[in-house]
Amino acid sequence: MQREKILSALLALTLLALACSLPAPRPVTPTPSADVAFTAAAQTVEAQLTDSAPLVVSVTPPIFAPTAFFTLPPLPATFTPIATQIPATPTPRPCNLASFVQDVSYPDGSSILIGAGFTKTWRLKNVGTCTWTTGYTLVFEHGDQMGGPATQALTPGTVAPGQTIDVSINLVAPTTPGTYHGDWKLREPGGVLFGLSTGPFWVEIKAVAPTATPTATASPSPAGGVYTAPLVSAESGSVRSDTTKLAVTNAGDVESNASSQAFLTFDLSGLPAGATITEVKVNFSNYDMLGDPFGSLGCLRMYAQDFGALDAGDFFGGSPLGAVARWCTSGELSAEAVAADLKAAIQAKVGTTRAQFRAQYNETASDGDGIADMARLGLNIKLIITYTLP
Repeated sequence: MQREKILSALLALTLLALACSLPAPRPVTPTPSADVAFTAAAQTVEAQLTDSAPLVVSVTPPIFAPTAFFTLPPLPATFTPIATQIPATPTPRPCNLASFVQDVSYPDGSSILIGAGFTKTWRLKNVGTCTWTTGYTLVFEHGDQMGGPATQALTPGTVAPGQTIDVSINLVAPTTPGTYHGDWKLREPGGVLFGLSTGPFWVEIKAVAPTATPTATASPSPAGGVYTAPLVSAESGSVRSDTTKLAVTNAGDVESNASSQAFLTFDLSGLPAGATITEVKVNFSNYDMLGDPFGSLGCLRMYAQDFGALDAGDFFGGSPLGAVARWCTSGELSAEAVAADLKAAIQAKVGTTRAQFRAQYNETASDGDGIADMARLGLNIKLIITYTLP
């Protein structure tokens, strides 16, 4: 009986040692079954008990092998959510809408003589979905009307979406100096007004009084002198092929493809009666260009023409001959150049108070592109005349 108790105790210790020596989970390897291990342990104990020597039980603690652990990567310090892109809903285009492209003539702030007529031109683009037809009109909306019509036809044809059109209107600068602003819109056949996405388009000018006519001056000397003949602005201007007469000295063509000729009157009252002309220079001290008249129309030429009081009938419609001066680039127009053939024309006027001339582009009256190309010569033109005396 005592032997059976010792056998049971040894068996329990053996099983405990076996349980503690089990390794951490690792790849499964074939091991003896529990029954086989138990049987082997029992046989070992039984063999030891049959020995005459005292029974000594030695239990060696298990040695655990290092176990490899899987290390997770560190989490980011801050998690940034990815925004979901929601497709934008396209805004439908309206049927009627215009977009401003540019001021073809008279941009905002242009100075115009009081009472002078001028043609304002906008370039607009049809950015709506409907085609502009002959039923569409240009309409004055608000501000300074400046002699313009309340309404006029927009186009004799059609303007499809995506196309542009030059819209022109004839206006007159007010007679009182100041800044003037007028708003305009378009109207579709049903009577609905529309304009740009921001509202109306407009014309804005400065009406200015003419400068006083400079006093004719002469620098006489016993041998002769130099006389500066000023332009007489009240007796100068321009006439177009469509019979429009203006107080400005413009030469070239306009948006309607009408050609424009400038008419210039100079004061010779200070030139001595017995003078012999030796040289004449033309000074355009205050001109500007609209478009590219020299590239589109050729050279600007000046012809002697005694037109008297300027009217629409003074426009010259034939093929002119006998130019007394010629300019083929804007650089030539800027230079105070000698005009050799002009000397004879001035000599013929010695002893009178006026010399009158017509300036025009005679190679091409109009290039027909619907865009204004002109030299706006201004009202400060001078003839610098050198002469001798008997």
